[in-house]
Amino acid sequence: MTEQANEFRFLHTMLRVKDLDTSLDFYTRFLNMKVLRKKDFPGGKFTLAFVGYGDEADHTVIELTHNWDQDEPYELGNGYGHIAVGVPDIYATCEALEKEGINIPRPPGPMKHGSTVIAFIEDPDGYKIELIER
Repeated sequence: MTEQANEFRFLHTMLRVKDLDTSLDFYTRFLNMKVLRKKDFPGGKFTLAFVGYGDEADHTVIELTHNWDQDEPYELGNGYGHIAVGVPDIYATCEALEKEGINIPRPPGPMKHGSTVIAFIEDPDGYKIELIER
């Protein structure tokens, strides 16, 4: 297993989203990701959209899954943690996001017991995204 582990690569994280257009707008407009690919699956009544910062061959991406018949918001449960995104100026980033109405449950500042400056925002479905100043 150890020799094979070098061949393993983290590919993507999947999130179920209620409104695909709203989620695509959030990830592309506010987090500067690109829509890498999008495909409808009429037989299964769902759409997959992949967003990220670069080609899937070289980057980990997010898979947004939209089930067409989902009318109610998803229950996020208590096992999900967060996605982390590095930003150059966390204070300016959060100020701009706040002006756009993005929920910032944890404003920017040093993390407890450390010096790394972080903040948490929420996407349209309530998924937490940690911003880390790089």
